[in-house]
Amino acid sequence: MSPSASLPPGNVMVDVAGLEPTAAEIERLRHPLVGGVILFSRNYADRAQLRALTAAIHAARDEPLLIAVDHEGGRVQRFRSDGYTEVPAMRTLGEQWERDRMQALRSATAAGFVLAAELRACGVDFTFAPVLDLDHGRSGVIGTRALHRDPAVVAQLARAVAQGLALAGMGACGKHFPGHGWAEADSHHALPVDERTLADILADDAAPYGWLEHAVLPAIMPAHVVYPAVDARPAGFSPVWVRDILRARLGYDGVVFSDDLTMEGATVAGDILARAQAALAAGCDMVLVCNRPDLADELLARLEQRPDPASVARLRRLSPQAPALSWDALQADTRYRQALADLATLSR
Repeated sequence: MSPSASLPPGNVMVDVAGLEPTAAEIERLRHPLVGGVILFSRNYADRAQLRALTAAIHAARDEPLLIAVDHEGGRVQRFRSDGYTEVPAMRTLGEQWERDRMQALRSATAAGFVLAAELRACGVDFTFAPVLDLDHGRSGVIGTRALHRDPAVVAQLARAVAQGLALAGMGACGKHFPGHGWAEADSHHALPVDERTLADILADDAAPYGWLEHAVLPAIMPAHVVYPAVDARPAGFSPVWVRDILRARLGYDGVVFSDDLTMEGATVAGDILARAQAALAAGCDMVLVCNRPDLADELLARLEQRPDPASVARLRRLSPQAPALSWDALQADTRYRQALADLATLSR
């Protein structure tokens, strides 16, 4: 397939193994079912290398693929050297809220702006942030990634983070719908279960999603968590959660990403094809296949999926609509310098 072939974004997000894409990886990126690429720490040596990598990925298609990363701050931040700011864990924003609410909102906006501006300066389009899970003190995999225990506080701080991301030209992704904070197991290695009722979940953990909606959160990622009082399937594979509750009941019209289909919490749905089919049938717009290029190739060879115009339109809205500042220009930008100063208040 010609690299200039004009294709809409597909429904599968894949990754690359190293610091530059191989010829085989470029061919994979040109597959019509691919719609994005997720990067990891292994894909980063320094800013110049990252810019070259993202440029090569964007050049693989006439309509550039969306390049994403898990870059939240705290322990989930893929790029940390060569000038990247180490943004504190999101819990520090909740802690600051208890001391000074207005400064916490400023700091939250600053965190979003710094994260997004630095990523975009090196060609990364999107980050899977912020986490909206409540800090129940039960989930080790969430832990300090959670903003606060109170859903109203989470919604306000998340809105401020999303505003900061948007100021740098990047959309926000709320995760993990309807909430991963209560379930104790880590869905990377097990299948978490949350046995609370639908009414309890909607009134507490899922409340921020209803308050923020797609105007603030252009993307949402469901949890690989089973809520047996609602459905026997994990939320990301559940039409009840995605189509009936998120889209119909809460009126959400943004992108829905599956969580990584190679995680242990996803294996309940079957092989990689069955997992992708279940997620797409549930209402997800894009499925992630991370760290297993063999499974990515198997899925691309076996999945029969025609582009859905509504899904394509939602995915296109995530792509940056304006040029990013270069790294050098960013260092002189007054908003960026103020954002760094606001972040510094988190350590006081």
